[in-house]
Amino acid sequence: MEKINIALVGYGNVGRGVEEAIKINVDTELVAVLTRRPEQVRKELNDVPAFHIEEDPEDIQIDVAILCGGSKEDIPVQGPKFARRFNTVDSFDTHADIPSYFQKMDSIAKEQGHVHVISAGWDPGIFSLMRVLGEAFIPRSKQYTFWGRGVSQGHSDAARKVEGVLDARAYTIPIEQAIQRVRTGEAQEFTKREMHKRLVYVVAEEGADTERIRREIVTMPHYYGEYDTEVLFISKEAMLEEHSKLPHGGFVLASGVTGEGNKQILEYRCQLESNPEFTANVLVACARAAFRLSKEGRKGAFTMLDIPPRYLSPHSEETLRKSFM
Repeated sequence: MEKINIALVGYGNVGRGVEEAIKINVDTELVAVLTRRPEQVRKELNDVPAFHIEEDPEDIQIDVAILCGGSKEDIPVQGPKFARRFNTVDSFDTHADIPSYFQKMDSIAKEQGHVHVISAGWDPGIFSLMRVLGEAFIPRSKQYTFWGRGVSQGHSDAARKVEGVLDARAYTIPIEQAIQRVRTGEAQEFTKREMHKRLVYVVAEEGADTERIRREIVTMPHYYGEYDTEVLFISKEAMLEEHSKLPHGGFVLASGVTGEGNKQILEYRCQLESNPEFTANVLVACARAAFRLSKEGRKGAFTMLDIPPRYLSPHSEETLRKSFM
């Protein structure tokens, strides 16, 4: 079996998840890690060379580089940079900026002859595909996406930036009544407040003004101001013991009518104990697709909407038709 040589760019939660995912995907092999802290990472890795992120790992065949950094500061810089050197996969998840990011990566890919799979994960990614399929299979249907219950890392980071906050964990919680109304075929428009609420656990500095912290969080524009938000103050020990994991998940529903008024509802759900680990496995599947597209001589940027499902799977076309159809 031909092995796909994968390099990691970044070695945080997602990077470690990709390392574990590669172990159970027999057609992939981790050959290098590029990181800002190579000396520390070398102590954690077994027989995998680690380089500074600015180094060029010469003499190592890299088929695909998986970018494991965050969407706010890392991927917008690293994506174009590494796209000039390798085929890449990333999980860029700032929905509003995906079209412009795609155009930038597509231009570089075609210039350099590479393949770049962008915005891979469960949302954007799998949920994007489910939304497209829902609208295709039920024309004129309404699409609904509910996130949670789970930890929003971006919202947690925003809460941590409030003065006096040592640590914070923000949970996105879908409102059950809204989900049930969609499931019964009651298609309608919801406000953000009607679909989700926020629950934020905060470890505050000793002597900090907790009422000010609470007020700054619940009124924070773009993050909490449009939702009903509850802030609970807990100890460092409680945060470590009860909120150290990063679960997430959600629902995509399409609701519409066909024929003579027949209600049709499609629903897709994912329930994740570890958001980074699941995202990592999606990234590895997309690395496989990027490798295959590149081998065919394709070049350009792709999303999961552009990739045939069989390119994501390690199985042969014959096995897919026999065992999965």
